[in-house]
Amino acid sequence: MKHSVKMGFSFGLTSGLITTLGLMVGLHSGTHSKLVVIGGILTIAIADAFSDALGIHISEESENKHSTREIWQSTIATFFSKFIVALTFIVPLLVFSLPIAIIFSVIWGLSLLSLFSFS
Repeated sequence: MKHSVKMGFSFGLTSGLITTLGLMVGLHSGTHSKLVVIGGILTIAIADAFSDALGIHISEESENKHSTREIWQSTIATFFSKFIVALTFIVPLLVFSLPIAIIFSVIWGLSLLSLFSFS
């Protein structure tokens, strides 16, 4: 895997896991509404993925070490990894009750983080 793609994927995955789990737990604690939690995940999947992708783009550009192609590869990898990771947390909400889905999602998130930390 190219360095630029690996960096974008790693950043998007880690950021997606942490922000989505934090959002889910917070919305669950505050509202106890499955619909609100799903809406929050969809919002963070789009808005935060754009934000992080743009942040990686600006950061890579400012280093003056990377080609335009490498910069865009990092940007796109960050966006899609964060977007897709965030969306995976909707599945447990569609299958389980909200409290069980939150527990399942925390286990899912920590498992993904552990798996990709050691690869």
